[in-house]
Amino acid sequence: MDRPQESEGDSEFVGSKGVVRKDEFVRVLTEALYSLGYSQTGRQLEEESGISLHSSEVRLFKQQILDCRWDESIATLHQIGQMDETSIKLVSSVILERKFFQLLAGEKIMDALHTLRNQITPLGVDVDTVCKLSSFILLPSQILDLHGPYGQESTMNSGKRFLDELKTLLPPSVWFPENRLVHLVEQGIEFQNDMCWLHNTPSGKMSLLAHEDCGMDQIPNHTVQVLQEHIGEVWFLKFSHNGKYLASSCSECLVIIWEVNVDGQVSLKHRLSGHEKPVSYISWSHDDNQLLTCGEEETVKRWDVASGECQHTYEISGRIDLGLVSCECQHTYEINGRIDLGLVSCEWAPDGKSIYSGVNDKRIIMWDPEGNLVECLPTHGTMRIADLRITSDGKQLITVCDRRTILLLELISNSARYIVEDQEIVCCTLSEDNQCLLVGLRDERIRLWNIAGGTGVLNEFRGHKRARFVVRPCFGGIKEKFIASGSEDSQVYIWHRKQPTPISKLAGHTGAVNCVSWNPADPQMLASGSDDRTIRIWGVKRANLDFQKQQLPNP
Repeated sequence: MDRPQESEGDSEFVGSKGVVRKDEFVRVLTEALYSLGYSQTGRQLEEESGISLHSSEVRLFKQQILDCRWDESIATLHQIGQMDETSIKLVSSVILERKFFQLLAGEKIMDALHTLRNQITPLGVDVDTVCKLSSFILLPSQILDLHGPYGQESTMNSGKRFLDELKTLLPPSVWFPENRLVHLVEQGIEFQNDMCWLHNTPSGKMSLLAHEDCGMDQIPNHTVQVLQEHIGEVWFLKFSHNGKYLASSCSECLVIIWEVNVDGQVSLKHRLSGHEKPVSYISWSHDDNQLLTCGEEETVKRWDVASGECQHTYEISGRIDLGLVSCECQHTYEINGRIDLGLVSCEWAPDGKSIYSGVNDKRIIMWDPEGNLVECLPTHGTMRIADLRITSDGKQLITVCDRRTILLLELISNSARYIVEDQEIVCCTLSEDNQCLLVGLRDERIRLWNIAGGTGVLNEFRGHKRARFVVRPCFGGIKEKFIASGSEDSQVYIWHRKQPTPISKLAGHTGAVNCVSWNPADPQMLASGSDDRTIRIWGVKRANLDFQKQQLPNP
């Protein structure tokens, strides 16, 4: 096929903005065709456009590597161009090291020594590497332990693996990156979604054929199910990490594990009984196979999710009089009044090997799963530890340690940072990415703090009602861009992270809404628990229902 003549009006760029180079654009399309298996069409595009995906030198270099023609490949490397001297030396040293090991594996000791002395060393390779390579000449059997059977490295599979390693060292202008078009499209979609306030659709449901027109119909604001198994006020609820289960507790000491079915309906899985006081705290293990529940100033119980059986009860007994009390870890605490010792919160360590619990005498205790006390952490606080969070990397513990202060404790170094609020703190919630903290305040504000690196307030949310009870907010939606909270006016409030006023109020409960939980696996499922003894599951209205989209201005 003859290449068409290029007209004088042909531009080096495509598109109206003049930022996309035509030759690079064609190469992106060509690589996409090859990666999708349309090799014939890819070759036709190269021929018709006159723009090759890879130069003839790069294609020759590739074949020489696959054929283990090391010296020839280095000579071709110098002919490719578009690489500085440092990059050429780096790639050459990797190739020659490959040659060195292959010679040793073939018991060509003198040839390997020659390669080390006359080819690798002159490239300026660091002394430690040269010494290490020299040791293999003295003990060549070591290469079997470190590098595998180099005598078989000329096989096609091993050659391709080595070629993949070299690709990472070559600039993209020389070796075109794989799946570049897919990566660019994904970036474009992600940018579009980030610019859209109300985008809340799972990526698998999106189409490339139209601009995403997001409205309030993507926010869970429609009651799809009402769960009425609790006989008391619902105090706490939380979805599992995989979104397949929901755990809830009530004022009548009962915990229920619910299962989220494939069709989105929620059904009862287990009733967990055994606590003698209302359960005020719940924590899922990171594999979602176990559940911790904490009775109010009572005990912590560990449950097997599959069977619903209690595996262990963690408890601490005794009374504390006025004065000082010491614990096994030799820390001393000043206690005002006379109280019964009890646990008030619980949290799993990410590795599942430790369990943390707050005590009403202001301590934090770390247990092993079998119930042995491992460590007692001082918080230097004046409040009982009723809110407790561990970051997903297991490095940081976060808790309210004073009426207006939150402690961020590094568990390895025991160094501490503090967030100081201007009002009394009611509760706090950690984001899944460990970057942000929601802090509920007594004056009906919810503050969003950045805790990555430094600390600072990102936004402040108002509108919900809270006067007497603990009302816990949560993160949710795609990339946790939304905030939800219960309210004492029987509604659920939803905010966007960047907007201080609510974007939606969900009515349906007939009592104060104490707790909310957004399904981490389904951005369009939200649960709320209320004093009316029900749990409401909120979802989106389907296409067959008459629901008008409401657009919000971009921030």
